[in-house]
Formats: sequence, C-alpha cells, structure tokens
Amino acid sequence: MTQALRDGLRLMRAFATHPRQVGAVLPTSRTAVRTMLDLADLPSAALVVELGAGTGVATREILARLGPDARLVAVEIDPQLARGLAERLPDPRLQVVCDSAEDLGTHLGGERADVLVSMLPFTSLDAGLRRRLLDELPRALRPGGTALVIQYSPLVLGELRRRFGEVRTRLTPWNVPPAFLFACTRPGG
Repeated sequence: MTQALRDGLRLMRAFATHPRQVGAVLPTSRTAVRTMLDLADLPSAALVVELGAGTGVATREILARLGPDARLVAVEIDPQLARGLAERLPDPRLQVVCDSAEDLGTHLGGERADVLVSMLPFTSLDAGLRRRLLDELPRALRPGGTALVIQYSPLVLGELRRRFGEVRTRLTPWNVPPAFLFACTRPGG
C-alpha cells in the first residue's frame, strides 16, 4: 500500500470520527498546497506554523522549502494523525503539537511566526470556535507576516479581511473539491 493511500485512509477515519473537526475526506492535492505555499516566502522564514497538519501533505512541502535553521510547529488536534505525522517525518526542524489551534500561543512561547499555514475547516466549525481561531491568526504572526489559508468555500473571506490589512485570493480548480487560497498579510511590516 502506498503512503498516499495510507494517508487517505487515515484522513477518512479521522473524518468519520470527527467530520466537523477534520473537514475533508480526501487530502488536499499537492498542486493546491504548492500553489498556496508559493504565496509566501518560506525559504526566508525562521518560524512557520501549520494549523491542521492532518496527514502532512502541506507539512512535507513546507519542510522541503524551509532553510536548515528554520523551525516548523505543526498543530494537529487528532492524536492519531499527530502521532503518525511525527513518526513519518522525523525532521529536527519539525515540532508536532497535538492540541487545539486555540492554544497555539502557549506552544509558541511568545514567538511569532513569519508564515502561518492554516488547513483548518473554518466553514464547518461552530461560529464561536471559528471566530476564536480566526482571531488567533494575526496574533500568532509577526508584523508583516503572512497567513496562508485554504478553504473549500469563499465564505471566510470577509472574516479574513476584517482581521488583516491585505488579503490576496487565488482559486485552484485542480483540487477535489476546488480550493480557495487566501494570503493574508498582518499590518505593520
């Protein structure tokens, strides 16, 4: 069985257990991930945060683009997905955190990310949780930092615009379903 098939099965199990928390039955395509990551300067980043790391589709590509002294904090709420991610990607630059993205600040120890990558399913979350998580994005970024957000609906765009100085959008029709990509810049950079 290939790694992609194993990852797909892991994600389907996680989705079946917590559909609103996982938000997708299939892993995001590598094409969509690469297109999204092209919207930020990952090679220059010292600290990158990934929210909703899942099976590591984006994690692998982030690590491939990071410099040797950079650090990636990958947050995944599902214990099985987090454990599998840590086992499959034994990279010293990677710190896998099994926790809610709401608690991100406690894991950063006062540091702020240059780039934040969100794979969280905002539109399927309870409205209160969605607001709290969206509020966390600019707080976790340094001034001038970029938050990259992937969604399967454009509905979150207005909420992102209220929190960021600039939001660029792109559509990747090659993903199943098509994905909306948002590159949000924190004011002050």
